[in-house]
Amino acid sequence: MSNYHIKHLEEYFQVYRKSVREPENFWEEIAEEHFIWRKKWDKVLSWDFTKPEVKWFEGAQLNITENCIDRHLATRGDKTAILFEPNNPDEPAEHITYKQLYERVNKFANVLKAQGIKKGDRVCIYVPMIPELAVSMLACARIGAIHSVVFAGFSAKALSTRINDAECKMVITSDGSYRGAKTIDLKGIVDDALENCSCVETVLVAKRINSDITMKEGRDKWLQPLLDKASPKGKAEVMNAEDPLFILYTSGSTGMPKGMVHTTAGYMVYTAFSFKNAFQYREKDVYWCTADIGWITGHSYIVYGPLANGATTVMFEGVPSYPDFGRFWQIVEKHKVNQFYTAPTAIRALAKQGVELVEKHDLSSLKVLGSVGEPINEEAWHWYNDNIGKRNAPIIDSWWQTETGGIMISPIPYVTPTKPTYATLPFPGIQPCLRDEEGKELKGNQVSGRLCIKFPWPSMARTIWGNHQRYKETYFSAFDEMYFTGDGALRDEVGYYRITGRVDDVIIVSGHNLGTAPIEDAVNEHPAVVESAIVGFPHDVKGNALYGYVILKDTGESRNHDNLRKEINQVITEHVGPIAKLDKIQFTEGLPKTRSGKIMRRILRKIAHNDTSNLGDTSTLLNPEVVESIIEGAKDYKNTNW
Repeated sequence: MSNYHIKHLEEYFQVYRKSVREPENFWEEIAEEHFIWRKKWDKVLSWDFTKPEVKWFEGAQLNITENCIDRHLATRGDKTAILFEPNNPDEPAEHITYKQLYERVNKFANVLKAQGIKKGDRVCIYVPMIPELAVSMLACARIGAIHSVVFAGFSAKALSTRINDAECKMVITSDGSYRGAKTIDLKGIVDDALENCSCVETVLVAKRINSDITMKEGRDKWLQPLLDKASPKGKAEVMNAEDPLFILYTSGSTGMPKGMVHTTAGYMVYTAFSFKNAFQYREKDVYWCTADIGWITGHSYIVYGPLANGATTVMFEGVPSYPDFGRFWQIVEKHKVNQFYTAPTAIRALAKQGVELVEKHDLSSLKVLGSVGEPINEEAWHWYNDNIGKRNAPIIDSWWQTETGGIMISPIPYVTPTKPTYATLPFPGIQPCLRDEEGKELKGNQVSGRLCIKFPWPSMARTIWGNHQRYKETYFSAFDEMYFTGDGALRDEVGYYRITGRVDDVIIVSGHNLGTAPIEDAVNEHPAVVESAIVGFPHDVKGNALYGYVILKDTGESRNHDNLRKEINQVITEHVGPIAKLDKIQFTEGLPKTRSGKIMRRILRKIAHNDTSNLGDTSTLLNPEVVESIIEGAKDYKNTNW
């Protein structure tokens, strides 16, 4: 039996038991059998959650790019590593083989070195979803520089904050990007950001949209001429197991974004292991994750996890709605995609379009469907299962975080029986537990509480860049000696986990603790509703009352909003109870979301509290324009005494 690849349920339980009883032996066997090392470790694990400090494979030396590229050259040199699908469907796809990737990464690494970048330097990458994004990350890893990828679409202010926090010496960007029918002036955003960044010495600019841009003499350099002169050969830097691999920023609820630091060996081992099992990847499969590499999903499950397994990974530059809402399905058919990993927010948007655009395409190649970014609601789960998977491709509803580095709780396809809205069972090596408000562990099944992890796993973030105290306070102070996820969860009668939402989404109404997730689920059951978000607002009698923001289906028919409000509250009464009825229901065209699909409830809370003076930087949202329309809608709502 191989611990690395789980093939049936009995084997899962055997492997899981071993991973919990003998965690060091378990991970040591996987690390020895499936990766190449310059030097073996002296100690598999040392940890102390009171500090908190975690070290995996201490004393080992390696380079992650040798595991993602070099070791595949002899057996998979001519296999496609990265399959780039451009924004424009008429532009041909680009197949980059492992051999070509090796040469491109070496060339880029040699350019970085020639520009004075060395081991430990931070490099900010602000590049759209084009091959240069993945290549630049791998080039940094090749020479030991720490990459900090910032989603290409964040504002100049958000970009400068992240550049300054990591003290980046270099920025890599492009002249611009395509997003559907639009072009975005990325270089202009970089120029604005760098007005407030004294640490940046060099800007490398890739050509993508061939626009006229301003190049600052001495600082800005076109990338391609430098690559043309660079050697396609080069040795990888020897890295220690716990050397930082990258910094990735995740938004705090307030204030500064948190620069999560992921280190080399543990991250490599866990992302490779979790990719192999979560997607049941086989040698000739074509795998596609639709996320942007600017998020942890893209780091772990477009770049490092797939490449460490010698996989073919699709990079898509465009959006699901261009040139029409059938684009995803056109790509699945064109490249015969076997594993498809996307976000519930995309699934819901596509479901709104009906099935005509789906039925035009042959999706029979699909073997596994994935969901990531937020818990998937039941209606979306069934639409995805019935119309995309044709009930033949299991859905993995995966729960994990930027901080965890890899998938933590998820079905393993063809192994774990699935259940709509449930992330099901923990991955090997992951030890979840539920705590009540007093911090007591909730044993047994059919319980719900705060989700914690009580034992370290290899891919966990080690710190927040430059602020270890904030790391300790955020993740290790709520409960003694365990990692607090910030999420609530329930464990059902068979031990399956369901994520119930952020714990700060628990609202106390008339002394009752009401989680927003089950109420939102009830609202979403109404046939006229697409999606909803619920927040609390102050109430003279109840302490707090519930405010619902609701998106209605576009049926082309006008509906009486007062009647709809009554119907929605009736559904809540039936599903949750009368205590959970909404005091206010505002119908809106959209909800403010992060680029990874999470609803920004902080903004909705402020609007519900009638406090719109300081909403923070909304430019980093997927849909910043929706905020103003919700504010206006809230004013109209109050004026009409609904």
